[in-house]
Amino acid sequence: MPTIEFTKGHGTANDFVLIADPEGGLEITADQVAAICDRRTGVGADGVLRAVRTSASGEACDDPSAEWFMDYRNADGSIAQMCGNGIRVFVRFLQDTGLAEVPAEGIRILTRAGVKTVVETADGFEADLGVWRLPPGEPTVHADRLVVPRPGLPIDVGNPHVVVALASDDELDALDLRDAPRIDPEPADGANVEFVVPAEPLVVDGLGLIRMRVHERGSGETQSCGTGAVAAALAIRHYAGAGAPDEWIVQVPGGVLGVRVERRDDGEHAWLSGPAVLVFDGALGL
Repeated sequence: MPTIEFTKGHGTANDFVLIADPEGGLEITADQVAAICDRRTGVGADGVLRAVRTSASGEACDDPSAEWFMDYRNADGSIAQMCGNGIRVFVRFLQDTGLAEVPAEGIRILTRAGVKTVVETADGFEADLGVWRLPPGEPTVHADRLVVPRPGLPIDVGNPHVVVALASDDELDALDLRDAPRIDPEPADGANVEFVVPAEPLVVDGLGLIRMRVHERGSGETQSCGTGAVAAALAIRHYAGAGAPDEWIVQVPGGVLGVRVERRDDGEHAWLSGPAVLVFDGALGL
């Protein structure tokens, strides 16, 4: 049986199996990804990140500075456009394995949601997720142990989210997210669903404070979701209205993430910051 080398890493306990495939010669099926991510019989992870040179990836890219493509698969093997925690761990992997250096101005990474810039910080990395969008509609979200269905706010940060604001920590803690929340109407491609409680007070020293849990499509409830943290902060910022801060601290079960909004000519860019940790190396048979 052929074996491949891998690295296990995580960003605020959102964990990944990372595989270097510079020339793009490794084909991993959805079933193989699911087997790798199985927490009882595999390595165990929320997803798989494959590092492929953009020139060998088959992905269209008009940015010659984006040397690497992040091929991200959810735990069930399905393909995802973007992963906010994953891209930080991906860059840590490139850096620590010597595949790439991270210059002061940041490294450009191709994803299925476009090219993203990632810069190194004192405690990890910060990623520019690009211009965020507020799609139309107000779907209703049902979840186990959510007594009354709630309206959700769609947010697009390269992948789809629906954010539900809750009234208390007790309500958030009571949720059972083992099964996927039901969204009505159901988005064509599904969505990650975030349940969020604003802090009281909401703003301290110019920083917005929220707490969040998430169910990720294709992976289930995870300890953290980077793009979900951004979506949650943007949703509460939207609800708060004029005067809401542009910088947010998001508490997730796996740790703490930072979100900030930067206004540019093409719109508001959402940035995500947090740690990126490589845990161990190994080899597995496919």
